Amino acid sequence: MIAVLSGGVGAARLLAGLQQVVDPGTLTAVVNVGDDTTLHGLAISPDLDTITYTLAGAIDPERGWGLSGETWRVMASLERFAAVRPPGSGAGGTWFGLGDQDLATHLYRTHRLAEGGTLTEVTAEIAAAYGVAVRLLPVTDDPLHTMLTVAGEGEIEFQEYFVGRRHGIPISGVRFDGAEAARLTGAATAALDTADAIVIAPSNPIVSIGPLLAVPGVRERIEGARARTVAVSPIVGGRALKGPADRMLAELGHPVSVVGVAALYRELAATMVIDEADRALAPEVEAEGLRCVVTDTVMRTPAVAAALGAAVLDAVGRDAS
Repeated sequence: MIAVLSGGVGAARLLAGLQQVVDPGTLTAVVNVGDDTTLHGLAISPDLDTITYTLAGAIDPERGWGLSGETWRVMASLERFAAVRPPGSGAGGTWFGLGDQDLATHLYRTHRLAEGGTLTEVTAEIAAAYGVAVRLLPVTDDPLHTMLTVAGEGEIEFQEYFVGRRHGIPISGVRFDGAEAARLTGAATAALDTADAIVIAPSNPIVSIGPLLAVPGVRERIEGARARTVAVSPIVGGRALKGPADRMLAELGHPVSVVGVAALYRELAATMVIDEADRALAPEVEAEGLRCVVTDTVMRTPAVAAALGAAVLDAVGRDAS
């Protein structure tokens, strides 16, 4: 079994590549929930949903999130209330777009959680409804919220930063609210403890992988499995392919390069996969104590994603099917 520490679009695309080259039933994604939020009274799990939709072949290919063929009639209808909404009220807000089809997922999740289902149980039900064979596990069923420190304002929630502010403001700190009390789920514990190989997906190291490692028990397990763990760099040519990972690294004092990522992961992974664009930096990655594998990591097509998945498996001594 292969466990993949996952968050967002990069992880979703890598998992889609991996499921082309191995039996999807042998893949388990342990997924970030620090991005989760509540909007319009609905429980929203962006990373879980992006991975579900991607593996189901239902993702919007241009945006990389949300559903293909989505419509936005509910959001458009909410605009009529903007003129009557009292100051300070969040009712009817449209700053976080929820498509009409996507709303069905959140309605189902919210109702099931209210009935007493755990996030792990409900995630399995949603994945099954979409025909996803990869096992998707939230890292914890407990509340976990990524909080970002913004100059002059203090802390704001991740979605306010990422969507509300379009990740266009500098940050000076990150905190994972609830992490100390969060419990690693039994399913995620078993997945990490029994995995033949562990993959750290090319997700934002700060706000996608960081919340996973903040849950007690995760970092220790990955460090203990370092010899069979491989990380894929989300930084290519000194830039993030999607999202603010490069700016976050710089703002928090880390080098914006594969070498900077290697320094963050050197105690967690024995091997790092980097892109051809960074081949010249391979000796510096290895100087951080990681074996370096160079290949094409920019998953422009399903074929490239599959080739990357095969390279990742080869890096930990696993054969592709």
